[in-house]
Amino acid sequence: MKPIILTLILLACISAKAQIENTPKTAPKVGLVLSGGGAKGLAHIGVLKVIDSLGVKVDYVAGTSMGAIIGSLYAVGYTGKQLDSVFHEVDFDNILNDNLPRKVKSFHERENAERYAVKLPFNKFKINLPSALSRGHNTYNLLSKLMLPLCETEDFSKLPIPFFCVATNVETGDEVYLEKGNLPLSVLASAALPSVFKPVFINDEMLIDGGVTNNYPVDELRAKGMDIIIGVDVQDGLMDRKELTSGLDVLLQINNFRTINDMKSKVGKTDVYIKPNIKDFTVVSFDEGNNIITAGNEAALQQLEALKDLPKKPQALISKPLKCIDSLVINSVKIEGLTNYTRSYVTGKLKLKSKEKISYNQFENGLNNLEATNNFDGFEYNLKKADDNIGYNLSTKLKESQVNTFLKLGVHFDNLYKSAALINLTKKRLLFNNDVVSFDFIVGDNVRYNFDYLIDKGFYWSVGLKSRYNQFKKAIGAQLLLDDDEISSSGLNNLNVKLKDFTSQFYLQTLVYRDLTFGVGAEHKRLEITSETITDEASEEDFHFENSDYFSLFGHLKLDSYDNKYFPKKGVYFNGDLHVYLFGSSFIQEFENFSIAKADIGYAFSPTKYLAFNFKAQGGFKIGSDAIKTLDFALGGYGNNLINNFTPFLGYDFISLPGNSFVKSAVTADFEVFKKHHITLEGNWANVEDNIFETGEWFTAPDYSGYAIGYAIDSFLGPLQAKYSYTPELGESMWYFSIGFWF
Repeated sequence: MKPIILTLILLACISAKAQIENTPKTAPKVGLVLSGGGAKGLAHIGVLKVIDSLGVKVDYVAGTSMGAIIGSLYAVGYTGKQLDSVFHEVDFDNILNDNLPRKVKSFHERENAERYAVKLPFNKFKINLPSALSRGHNTYNLLSKLMLPLCETEDFSKLPIPFFCVATNVETGDEVYLEKGNLPLSVLASAALPSVFKPVFINDEMLIDGGVTNNYPVDELRAKGMDIIIGVDVQDGLMDRKELTSGLDVLLQINNFRTINDMKSKVGKTDVYIKPNIKDFTVVSFDEGNNIITAGNEAALQQLEALKDLPKKPQALISKPLKCIDSLVINSVKIEGLTNYTRSYVTGKLKLKSKEKISYNQFENGLNNLEATNNFDGFEYNLKKADDNIGYNLSTKLKESQVNTFLKLGVHFDNLYKSAALINLTKKRLLFNNDVVSFDFIVGDNVRYNFDYLIDKGFYWSVGLKSRYNQFKKAIGAQLLLDDDEISSSGLNNLNVKLKDFTSQFYLQTLVYRDLTFGVGAEHKRLEITSETITDEASEEDFHFENSDYFSLFGHLKLDSYDNKYFPKKGVYFNGDLHVYLFGSSFIQEFENFSIAKADIGYAFSPTKYLAFNFKAQGGFKIGSDAIKTLDFALGGYGNNLINNFTPFLGYDFISLPGNSFVKSAVTADFEVFKKHHITLEGNWANVEDNIFETGEWFTAPDYSGYAIGYAIDSFLGPLQAKYSYTPELGESMWYFSIGFWF
């Protein structure tokens, strides 16, 4: 009996052994953890390119901050090579500063962006600093576009590669693990570096950069059942005393104490530890992205043998690289969070028509239009496939801005107005939800002001009020104010004059198209021109050349698709204006009606990335009585925002070439030698005198010409420019200087 039992036991053991040997082994699961590090995180791309080249199968991805951005895109299906291409096309200045294309801004918002250097929230008579440099809109747009093919996936474990990221609850200091919900928004929260990006709200939690609490979530990744961990560490090391040269350096060092100490234990928990040599780069060294990606690639190659031994993707799992969606159809729009603004206001800004096929760029422009209003602190959106699987349903959650008052500042210097400092107070929703009132007070060598009130109705008729006071002192040619006999008898060629201009307008305007506006209105102008060169014999006071009121009706048509007001690289510009002067009083006793028409057109294009050409043509003429000379055209000088009919003309001083009609052409070649550093070559030609359209002088060779070479820096204050000009007719040269935006 015993031999039989022993025999059975032996057979059972042999059978069990055979079953174990014939059972296929389960491949170890590989997790990938990517740390945060700002621009240094671009090194992750170099590592991923090596991992892809070896065919390593990654089973789970975890990331923090920039590691969350790169990791999430890898998890949804982008290859390392694709990510390299994507990030080479990204303008990180626009990402960090939330710069929006000029074309998506209303004409009013464009003026704001091109006049003020500093904008501060002003609430209850208290000035607040902005909570961050960026609201994250451009980053959110980029992530949403790249992740659109997988917009239906709200459980991140169901992505092609399961994924999670880490954020920090800024109210409690707790780590928050984001594994479900809106993927682009979750990644934005993980990367919301304090002071750079505003906090992100998810599930009523106020979230910021996950690197504050856990910059390398290796333990949490291991808990997902990962057997082998590949870790890429792009964090800063501690600086020595030679590197601690500023208060900011000290603050960064203090912030790094915890994360660096954490890494001492976390390195040992990492099976394949990759540490790129990126000490020479900073968290904002995005312009050196190529070198950072290369450093990541080199660091991964140093671990080549360890990476080669990892499990490979089965051929069946190797899918085609993910592609962005170029066009889409929006079936419906859901809007939440509106109190002061209407649904029609939002949809009007988005410019969406139901079930119309549009390019993704058009869709993105609509999103930017809404963001450019600055009426919303939060703008969350997501797209989901419609039930018919043809189009998408758009859901938006808006958080209306509670701050509607702003203090804005600017500085400027030029050869006409001299030094000036600008203080502006802007208030939105003063009387209506869609109105804005703005008051500029300009102090310096010439005190001025601008007042503007607008009820903005977009494509409907908007209503506005404007008031402006402008003054300057200048030596000008006597021919602008005196006739030939007076010049001959007095022997004066130049006059030192002081001009004061007070202008008020009531107007209606409408958008004919996105960049085309048409307006009509009524204007009152008070113009006073005095001179110290000539005195009034009766009163012995400065002589008045002008001291009159004028009343006129006007109309204008303006098209502006320039991508930049001061340094355009593409776009078209047209501005046509007609003023019909109906009444005059005081100084001009016998007033006769007259009209002034003028127009200018421009076209900019770029044959290369760094070279741009801008061609311009201008002209104007007077119709009717020619008794009043002070509103005639006067060419000379340079710049923008010159009042009345004063027109820039290089080679001559301001207001030195007068006439009641003129034609002018100009061309500018702009070479961007470094980022935001421009060398310009300019030429302009003109005919200007009385009645050139009647005499045919407008169609002859130009009587006046000027050429200039300049250097400019496009700074946050506005353009810093120096121009050296020369005119062949006089054989003279002249320097022009300006600092800051023109106002």
